[in-house]
Amino acid sequence: MPNFSFRSHQLEIMDDLQCHGQEVNQTLLEIEFINKWLGGSSVTLDGVQCLVKGQKKREIIIADLGCGGGGMLRQLAGWGRKNNLSLKLIGIDANPNILDFARQQCIDFPEISFENIDILSPEFENKKYDIVIGTLFYHHFSSDNLKTIISNLIKQADIGLVINDIHRHPIAYYSIKLLTYFFSKSAMVKYDAPLSVLRSFRYRELIDIFNSVGVKKYILNWKWAFRWQAVVYSQT
Repeated sequence: MPNFSFRSHQLEIMDDLQCHGQEVNQTLLEIEFINKWLGGSSVTLDGVQCLVKGQKKREIIIADLGCGGGGMLRQLAGWGRKNNLSLKLIGIDANPNILDFARQQCIDFPEISFENIDILSPEFENKKYDIVIGTLFYHHFSSDNLKTIISNLIKQADIGLVINDIHRHPIAYYSIKLLTYFFSKSAMVKYDAPLSVLRSFRYRELIDIFNSVGVKKYILNWKWAFRWQAVVYSQT
C-alpha cells in the first residue's frame, strides 16, 4: 500500500520535457476530459472569477502554467467572450511538443497564445501578468521549489494566483487508479494519474508553503473531487 503520509518524489512520464507523439496527445485529451467531468476545470474558473471581481482593467492578462492541450485556456476564452471581458491568455509549458498540440487545439481562439519557457528560469522571472493559474501543475515540483516559485509568482502577478491541485488521499488514489484502468486508452495516464495523487498535497503542507514565503492574503478551499483551490491575492 502506498504511503500517503508524505509527498512522493517519483517522476511522472509527463515530467520528461521531450516526450511527444500520439501517446502524449491522447494523454492530454484524457486529462482534459477528467478535468471537465470531475469538476477540476470549474475549480480554476471559479478562482479566476474571484480575482477579477471588481477589476476595472481594460484587458486582463492570464498565464496558464503547464497549460497542456489548452483546454483550460479555451474555457477561459469562452467565459471571457460570454461576459464581454477582454482577456489575453498565455499558455506556458516547458515541453515544445505539447505546445504544438495545444496550438492546434486553440486555432479558433486568437486571444490565446503560447510560450515555450521553463518557469524556473531567470527569463520567466522577468515576466509580468495579471493572473497566473495552474491546474494539476504544482504537484510536479518539490516543496522547496514551490516556495521559490510561489514567492516569485506573487510578485509577477498584479492581481493574484489560482492554484488547483489534488488532495493526497487514499480515496482519490484508488478511485483514479480504477477509473483509468477501465476507461483510459493511454498507458501514460494509467501510470501518471495515480502517481499525481501521491505527489500532491495535504492541507497543512499548502499552508506551510504559503506561510514560509510570507503569503498574507489567500483562500484555501477543498473542492470535489479531491481538489484544493487556493486563491492567492497579489502583494505588489
